[in-house]
Amino acid sequence: MLRAVTLLCLLLAVPVLGVLGSWLVFDAESLATLQHQWQTVLPEYLWHSGLLALGVAIGVALLGGATAAAVTLFDFPLRRVFEWALLLPLAMPAYVLAYAYTDFLQFSGPLQMALRELTGAQGALWPDVRSLPGAVALFILCLYPYVYLLTRAALGERAV
Repeated sequence: MLRAVTLLCLLLAVPVLGVLGSWLVFDAESLATLQHQWQTVLPEYLWHSGLLALGVAIGVALLGGATAAAVTLFDFPLRRVFEWALLLPLAMPAYVLAYAYTDFLQFSGPLQMALRELTGAQGALWPDVRSLPGAVALFILCLYPYVYLLTRAALGERAV
């Protein structure tokens, strides 16, 4: 049994070891490629990645914490429904939610088309979802339930 588990672990580790092994081969061509990326696109990618991470962290903390505090510390109509409804984003993988939100909110999506038809407005009604602020918003909507769950559990222990 131990041999079978060891063999399975080794087979599963092959792709990871392949990637790690490729890092050991660092020649002049690799250095030139890295320098070219650093001079062209890498600083912008790093900046946008940092902004994305910061925006998502702040948004998830605010939305998850506020919703957990609301359903734990206050009594209002439909509170019990909100307690479980706020967990619904966990029921779908994040990439499926991203596709659904993007398709629904984009310029040619059903929401903007219906609103343009109702109001007679021309052009886009809000900024493109395929942007940094759009990505931040979609990540927040996908990830806040994790903070909500932890905060609700922590506040539930302290609520009197």
